[in-house]
Amino acid sequence: MQMYVMAFLIGGLICVVGQLLMDLTPLTPAHVLVLFVVLGGVLSGLGLYQPLVDMAGAGAVVPLPGFGHALVSGTIEEIDKVGFLGVFSGALKATAVGVMAAVVFGFTMAVLFNPKG
Repeated sequence: MQMYVMAFLIGGLICVVGQLLMDLTPLTPAHVLVLFVVLGGVLSGLGLYQPLVDMAGAGAVVPLPGFGHALVSGTIEEIDKVGFLGVFSGALKATAVGVMAAVVFGFTMAVLFNPKG
């Protein structure tokens, strides 16, 4: 039960920070998206995001910083396995399922529904 509470709190806190950034600063949603992904990657590279993932589980992996974390941790893992070529393949291997799901679901919705604007 504690894991669910931590996931809710950490995930909710990340969302609150994003909402405050959009409401109180001139940042657009696109700026916040890029900021969160880059911040997740930087924190992962410094070894600071993994403890948050261990504590909050999906509450830290599902929001946008989790994607940056997946990119960087996948790259680091692949570099350890295959060397320098891991720079090019690690991020793709670590995030391929999520990226492919976004493409497939986006395409499906574009085919099924007409835009209103």
